[in-house]
Amino acid sequence: MKAEVINPFLESARNVFEQLIQVSPSTGSLGVKNVEYIADHVWIVIGMTGQLSGNIVFGIQEQVALRIVSAMMGGFVITEMDEMSKSAISELGNMISGNASTILSNQGVVVDITPPQVLKSEHLTEFNATKALSIPLLMDGIGEMDIQVMIS
Repeated sequence: MKAEVINPFLESARNVFEQLIQVSPSTGSLGVKNVEYIADHVWIVIGMTGQLSGNIVFGIQEQVALRIVSAMMGGFVITEMDEMSKSAISELGNMISGNASTILSNQGVVVDITPPQVLKSEHLTEFNATKALSIPLLMDGIGEMDIQVMIS
């Protein structure tokens, strides 16, 4: 895994959050960490194929995901991860990954992404990866979203 692979996802996430919910996220420290699927989190999983292959996983504490969805809905307070909330948070992952794949394509790296899956921690045991490049996005008033890149 190369650290530069995560940069298109960071750039894309910043742009999407600025456009979608008018928040400019800052970034925490990039690191390699053990993949752990924490309870009370929502995980947006997007597969990548082509010149790079693997998974991008966005980890969001459920209450933070609800705040993001609420902001996406123009401030209407969302209190549970129902089908509409899952659809909205799924679309967020799709937008970030789609824009990142465009950035990669502009750099000469040809990739395709799979449709996003929104999963709870107990459904993520199928992934074999044990380590990921990881960087948190910190959003004032909203919380943190962890971007985990498991790409080779």
